[in-house]
Amino acid sequence: MTTTPPPVRSALADGREILFYSLPGNIAHPVSDVRPLAARSSSTQSVVRRDRQTGDWVAIAALRQDRTYKPPADQCPLCPSPAGDRSEVPAADYDVVVFENRFPSLSHAGDGASSLHADARQAPGIGRCEVICFSSDHTASFADLTQAHARLVVDAWRARTEALMAMDGVEQVFCFENRGEEIGVTLSHPHGQIYGYPYLTPRTTSMLRQAREFAESHSSNLFADILATEVDDGRRILIADEYFTAFVPFAARWPVEVHIYPNRHVHNLTELTDVELDALTAVYLDVLGRFDRMYAAPLPYISALHQFRSEGVQADGYFHIELMSVRRSETKWSEPLVRRGSRRSG
Repeated sequence: MTTTPPPVRSALADGREILFYSLPGNIAHPVSDVRPLAARSSSTQSVVRRDRQTGDWVAIAALRQDRTYKPPADQCPLCPSPAGDRSEVPAADYDVVVFENRFPSLSHAGDGASSLHADARQAPGIGRCEVICFSSDHTASFADLTQAHARLVVDAWRARTEALMAMDGVEQVFCFENRGEEIGVTLSHPHGQIYGYPYLTPRTTSMLRQAREFAESHSSNLFADILATEVDDGRRILIADEYFTAFVPFAARWPVEVHIYPNRHVHNLTELTDVELDALTAVYLDVLGRFDRMYAAPLPYISALHQFRSEGVQADGYFHIELMSVRRSETKWSEPLVRRGSRRSG
């Protein structure tokens, strides 16, 4: 396969980093961001507080109250800005771009090791929140991308996973996409987000606890057993090739839910080979295409990439992708995700 060129790095008017990833043969040409943005201040940075009822950490970020909310298409902050004066992407065009979120939930990346110890009630919001734009086409979707373009997104996910995992204080890297107003999306441009958390999120903590208990009682990996059980059963398998399997989980929580597993145990995207990354891209596009063909209108969905470190409490983790939708028929919906405890981001 053709090697993806390294990203072109630039900076936005307030000092945030922006990276342009290009398809082979394309070259990104960022221009100066001339918007009058104030430099980021420590007074606006986030904190994390422990919920004493559950033990979970909660990010408190007042700055997010000011984030852009459902702008008209001609004011989209994710479309290219050839003059560098009206969006977050100062360039005439781009293939894939990643930049630090202007309104982050976590905003102390690189400030040192996290201080989240057992007795802490509050700590600086160590971590990093990034936006990844899948295409400069405002009306496109991930499912519309070519294999090569979608693979570029996967490469960007992989590169940012590696970079964020190396940052001081980052415990978990979580790539996700929310699509559709019914999910809570406030920007319709095709994009996702990448979070570097200073703690393990509640679902990750639960999964790892189950995996550790299973390993201690069965001397094998929980996720590998789940995959083997689904393959043996066969009734819920959607796609199966040499490298990946996509299936409807036995205990599906949502009207539409599909999980994608690699056929070998890896912890995160950085451990996949080029051949496996190609296969993942193809399977992912296949699943999203099926989602969009279910009904007359595109299916709103959440896509979550569950990644783990290879050592310590995360060693039992198994990289996989979970996709889900609240839509249960052509005209009916389940109750909003926010009421069922899922996080919403736009």
